[in-house]
Amino acid sequence: MKNGKNPDPNVIHPIEGYDNEIYVKPAVKNPNILVGDFTYIADSDFESHVTHFYPWSRDKLIIGKFCQIAAGVEFVMNDANHQMNAVSTYPFYTLEGWEMEPPALSDMPFKGDTVIGNDVWIGQNAVILPGVHIDDGAIIGANSVVGSDVAPYTIVIGNPAKELRKRFDGELIDLMLRLRWWDKSIEEINRLIPILTCSDLEKVREEIEAM
Repeated sequence: MKNGKNPDPNVIHPIEGYDNEIYVKPAVKNPNILVGDFTYIADSDFESHVTHFYPWSRDKLIIGKFCQIAAGVEFVMNDANHQMNAVSTYPFYTLEGWEMEPPALSDMPFKGDTVIGNDVWIGQNAVILPGVHIDDGAIIGANSVVGSDVAPYTIVIGNPAKELRKRFDGELIDLMLRLRWWDKSIEEINRLIPILTCSDLEKVREEIEAM
């Protein structure tokens, strides 16, 4: 408990007196956007960052717990795509007056759901393209355009985003993936904070191994 308050994933504004950072889960109205507890965005409106997402869209945006989403991030969904297996990509069927029926679903690019893991940090103005899977603990550099999957605890940067490096060695990554601290109770997480925020990675490794 801090300042007489416990963390509450169901409040929209987790910082008293400041509206430009919100917990996403209690603010989302679209049933095809699924977000875990304590994920926040540095803005007052999350759904404006999810583009080309319509009532008839087939895909979902799924985001885990404790993710940190910076200002200007955009999640581009599958209905941004145009037909690419014909000689023109122009969407005549969407515009008034043109004699074209919508193409068959099989003719439209579709890459499935966009899935973000837990404790993922997405830097300012990054763009996440349709169907991408970003695994637990990854970091997405500012202004990156992510068009392919990102492995756990990996830092990617650039356009197109490429792996810069792993955050930790394979042993510590495996320990973190087994620990799954984001699934623990608030009380347990509070007790783990000294470990989760410790820069002595050997000490962290020893503490987790001893659990």
